[in-house]
Amino acid sequence: MLSDKQSLILTGVMAAGIFVFGILDILDNFVVLTILTLIFFAIIINLFYVTSKPENDSKKQDDSK
Repeated sequence: MLSDKQSLILTGVMAAGIFVFGILDILDNFVVLTILTLIFFAIIINLFYVTSKPENDSKKQDDSK
């Protein structure tokens, strides 16, 4: 789904967003909360997707080549 680099970028964007919007005192804004929540859920879903993917599929693909 997401590569390691993309996951790290999204994590940095979320951390920076929380910091900046907290300093500006607009974390209560609906749009800001929605964007940060979507980024958070994308990271969490990617984490579960990558860890639950069985490694046998990749080994089978390598053996068939």
